[in-house]
Amino acid sequence: MRTLRASELGSFLYCQRAWWYQRQGIAGQNQAELASGTAFHAGHARSGKLALVFRRVALFLILLAAALVAVQLLR
Repeated sequence: MRTLRASELGSFLYCQRAWWYQRQGIAGQNQAELASGTAFHAGHARSGKLALVFRRVALFLILLAAALVAVQLLR
């Protein structure tokens, strides 16, 4: 039994004929658009990862600043 993937279900719901062509191994005519979308999503994923790194750095700097203020107040 073959496992169905979410992308296959999406393809089927969008266009049953496109899903059938995909199952037959026939490539679509919009390969440039598909490649462009893949590149866009890869860039978006990189941006999300970079935002997470910046958030962690910001949290570290806030905690460091709070610790320095606490040290100054205890002197």
